[in-house]
Amino acid sequence: MSSALLVTFFFLLIVPLVTSQNAPRFSLINKDESSGLYTMTIYMKTPLQPSKLHLDLGSFLPWYDCARHHKSSTYQPVIYNSSLSVDLDTKAYGNCFEKPSPGCSNDTCSFFPENPVSQKIATGLLLTDKYALPIAKKQFQLGKVSEIVLSCTGPNKYSRIYRGLAKGSTGLASLGRFNYSLSAQISRASSPLSPWIFALCLPTSSKAPGIALFNSPGPYNFSPGIDLSRSLTYTPLILDYYIGLTSFRVNKRDVSLDPTLLAIAENGMGGTKLGSSAPYSVLQTSIFTALKDAFVKESVGYNLTEVKPVAPFSLCYAADTTLSTRLGPAVPTIDLVLQNTEVVWRIYGSNSMVNILSNGVDILCLGFVDGGQKTRTSIVIGGHQMKDNLLQLDLERKRLGFSSSLLLQSTNCANFNV
Repeated sequence: MSSALLVTFFFLLIVPLVTSQNAPRFSLINKDESSGLYTMTIYMKTPLQPSKLHLDLGSFLPWYDCARHHKSSTYQPVIYNSSLSVDLDTKAYGNCFEKPSPGCSNDTCSFFPENPVSQKIATGLLLTDKYALPIAKKQFQLGKVSEIVLSCTGPNKYSRIYRGLAKGSTGLASLGRFNYSLSAQISRASSPLSPWIFALCLPTSSKAPGIALFNSPGPYNFSPGIDLSRSLTYTPLILDYYIGLTSFRVNKRDVSLDPTLLAIAENGMGGTKLGSSAPYSVLQTSIFTALKDAFVKESVGYNLTEVKPVAPFSLCYAADTTLSTRLGPAVPTIDLVLQNTEVVWRIYGSNSMVNILSNGVDILCLGFVDGGQKTRTSIVIGGHQMKDNLLQLDLERKRLGFSSSLLLQSTNCANFNV
């Protein structure tokens, strides 16, 4: 199925259903240009309706803005002390004195949804409802309708929790390593024996979507006739979506860093994680300064013209003096060196530089942000560095597969075939 057909597909409200359980499910991923963040679409409620959810790799449980958007004939509150409530290990429950609705019911388990962008927390009540996803290889068909557990924000001032998420989203698609994250629920719904594994390919712009593919170790077919599962490099996943970064290189030259910042301390501080709710990679100050200084030093041979930086960036160049290649602007490469010197996630100009129009002039800025001296996580790899890279999250084997830039293979995330 081509990308154009998929775009059309998601605007159809009436689609045939199939009962096949084992086939991979997929969802389109769209980019919000204003924030640099991403949404994925699933069908929810009764009747099934397409719902755009902010995509977040770290969150535990999907949540939804029920105060404004959840109209369904099949929702059921999760009653306190029910088997599901016990399994979710929720300690709180609440009552609501408004008109009964998905976000307002009595003796219902509470779960406090958190906005991964603003870190704001709201009051939410747990419920179950129906959902479905399209099936790969089945054009214009949804898979089996299954049950989803989510937290539902109700008719109160805290329903503003959705603010700051990717534009157009009405809730959160949580893809974290938790038994009731959306990715875990999709995996169980497909088959009790289905592997907990999914792939993400974030698009470079809003002009064409990328894809999330669930319950599939591959093949991952992209035009023109490329199976990207054959080009993945693997590294262990630590804790949630932390990876064992050991060093940076710029133009294959080592960058001197404090190794204690790259390790995860007993209190959970430090380390490197994937963070789809950060539009650009966020680095602790000393790491950012070391990377920036190395990049400036290695840029001397590229004849780049430095210009006044534009927030939130600290290093920018004139675009009209920068050569362009199929891998983006001709600038020094940045390597993320993982468990050994042979396992490298290489970042080219398309993923290291951000094009900005400043006072009518095109400039290119180094797409890494200074996160401050005291950060909980030393390095958060953001969406700009992940775009047009295929990422496989294999939670059964606790490993990440990554492709580096798909532009190397003359394709991109919009060229998927499912």
